Amino acid sequence: MTTAALDLSRRIPAKYVPVLVTGCLFVAMFVVGGIRYEGFASGQVILNVFVDNAFLLVVAVGMTFVILTGGIDLSVGSVVALSTMISASLMKGPGWPPYLVIPLVLVIGSVLGMVMGYIIHAFDIQPFIVTLAGMFLARGLCYTIGTDSIPIEDATFTAFAQTKVNLFAGMWVSPSVVIAAVVVLVAAYVLHYTRLGRAVYATGGSEQSALLMGLPVARTKITVYTVSGFCSALGGVLLSFYMLSGYGLHAVGMELDAIAAVVIGGTLLTGGSGFLLGTVLGVLVLGLIQTVISFEGTLSSWWTKIFIGLLLFVFILLQRLFSARRT
Repeated sequence: MTTAALDLSRRIPAKYVPVLVTGCLFVAMFVVGGIRYEGFASGQVILNVFVDNAFLLVVAVGMTFVILTGGIDLSVGSVVALSTMISASLMKGPGWPPYLVIPLVLVIGSVLGMVMGYIIHAFDIQPFIVTLAGMFLARGLCYTIGTDSIPIEDATFTAFAQTKVNLFAGMWVSPSVVIAAVVVLVAAYVLHYTRLGRAVYATGGSEQSALLMGLPVARTKITVYTVSGFCSALGGVLLSFYMLSGYGLHAVGMELDAIAAVVIGGTLLTGGSGFLLGTVLGVLVLGLIQTVISFEGTLSSWWTKIFIGLLLFVFILLQRLFSARRT
């Protein structure tokens, strides 16, 4: 795959090659799965990947913003879990209505992200350290709310969670997929057609150069972590729809899945290069790996982690090779 990808990079701009490689990998996996497993090659299988990973896709969108600036956010999984716990606890019994709970959760996630972004910029601390502290803080707050799983029994919430959006030919998606699609489209517009998007790419390419060009680097850094916090909180809401519960152990390791999806989608860990389309494909690849293992039936779910690890090695190596070719 490495040789083919390098040959492809001679004919098209190198920045597009990782996305194309990810797309080809996804198509190849789908074709092989369709040949090997009966009932695999159907549109609903792909849609089911979206249904099962809508919350991860939203979280990965926020992570894409952060990684494009050369940062990292390890707190996203804990913020997702905190969002589920806040939602479930506030709606428990004759609790708050969802139309008050959901905005509150989104505000809390955004504020946590903004605070981490401010600390990273104002005190010039590595994002890894700050977001690691945020990860422990959010996960700890989950257990101050409760140590057990809290079921969500609100009628409006449950009805929304069980709704199906019919498409065509008997295929369907959940409302969470529609929300995730809207998030992707809005984020893609922001990254490619607004000043913020240009500042994000410029900051990731070279922070010093961005400062010399007069770009608002400080505001950009704080904004991308706020976006990541918002997406994490929204991902927590979507996970609440999916699980109909809040639990402090929800989304353990999701930050690593989000990073993996972004990297497999072709976004450079050093920042400055990448596309949201690649992130979507990265999430699809991760979801399709889980689907293949489910269809196989004889493999442990831990093989998902093994395959993801191997893919990360390959794509990090590809990133290194493409970066060397550009220089």
